Amino acid sequence: MAKAEEYVVGIDVGSSKVAVLIGKRDGKGGIEIAGRGQAPNRGTRRGNIVNIEAAVEALKAASEEAEVMAGVEISRAFVGVAGADVRCVNSRGMVSVARKDREIARSDIQRALDAAQSAALPSDREILHAIPQEFVVDEQGGIADPAGMLGSRLEVLVHLVTGQAARSKTLLTCVNRAGIEVAEMVFEPLATGEAVLTPDEKDLGVLLVDIGAGTTAYAVYNDGEVQHSGVLPVGAGHFTNDLAMVLRTPYAEAERIKLKEGCCLLSMVQEEEGISVPAVAGGAARVVPRREICEILQPRAEELLTLLRDELGRSGWEGQLRGGIVLTGGGAQLDGLLELTGQVLAASVRYGLPHGLGGLVDVLNSPGWSTAAGLIRYAIHAEGSAERRPKRAGFSVRGMVGSLRNVFSDLL
Repeated sequence: MAKAEEYVVGIDVGSSKVAVLIGKRDGKGGIEIAGRGQAPNRGTRRGNIVNIEAAVEALKAASEEAEVMAGVEISRAFVGVAGADVRCVNSRGMVSVARKDREIARSDIQRALDAAQSAALPSDREILHAIPQEFVVDEQGGIADPAGMLGSRLEVLVHLVTGQAARSKTLLTCVNRAGIEVAEMVFEPLATGEAVLTPDEKDLGVLLVDIGAGTTAYAVYNDGEVQHSGVLPVGAGHFTNDLAMVLRTPYAEAERIKLKEGCCLLSMVQEEEGISVPAVAGGAARVVPRREICEILQPRAEELLTLLRDELGRSGWEGQLRGGIVLTGGGAQLDGLLELTGQVLAASVRYGLPHGLGGLVDVLNSPGWSTAAGLIRYAIHAEGSAERRPKRAGFSVRGMVGSLRNVFSDLL
């Protein structure tokens, strides 16, 4: 097998499946995907582990499939996090410039970042990410790199992503029991944005919506950085469950109907269309008008989009998305969702597909692989930054925060 240290690994632990990608630099500045694996996951619900043994088995199955394809044994990976317990908030830190000549040093920047993260958190929560949005020097804002500037006061606006410590440790335990070391836990919209968004969209103002099976994670980018993000407790699995309950059909059949025949916008459905719906316990199938399927799916889609609109309104970003909206994740492929999103949120909408990758491009040309692909891009950058700083032993959620600070310091 090839040397494992030449590769980076991204693992997306979703509510319905585990997706694993193995990639490496191609020598020309690009990223080649060498292996991919996928396995059903019955151990996770709403992004949180509810059955450790089932989650470990899914991790092992997906990892082994990717290993065989790439010809490399996985030893460490970047793992996505997007449970319903994730909370995000913007924070501000302010310090006085230490030097007598008032020149801002890297140490001043670090102190400002530390101050922004000093807000009291409940004892059961941990900071997963602290993302600098902008620096302010003596009331002059919009500064990306204040090092070397002159001023007496330095402020930083930071986007904090927090999660429940116990749930993060449970995920860490599952990955470790699958024989893989966790290099870093990454809030999934941050990774997904690396795979599906363009720099222009991030600068103009764009809403990234990643629809998973159990939850929907979202992030607002503006001026190149995350300004607002969160996780909604509605995902593609809720659409399937609605169909199964109303049509009285097995969940697996409801999922098949949703994917093949489902539509969430009545204006796109022909009156005469009919769909065969199997009954539970082997009963006789019946024909249901496709319009009736849509009447079940559309209210759930409108609920999800209304929650997003309310979040945009509360955060002040409604009507500010000049870069539009990007839908991705496995749940984004529901027929009619693109059009309905444009109507409810009054913005241009497109699908987000992984870009900037070589190798198994045809296999990954689907919104369902966006997070895993984004984790690879995130990992390539993070591994490059790690080469320029001392290596740390072990892993902890708080230790990972320090790692992320260093990554952003390298970007300044």
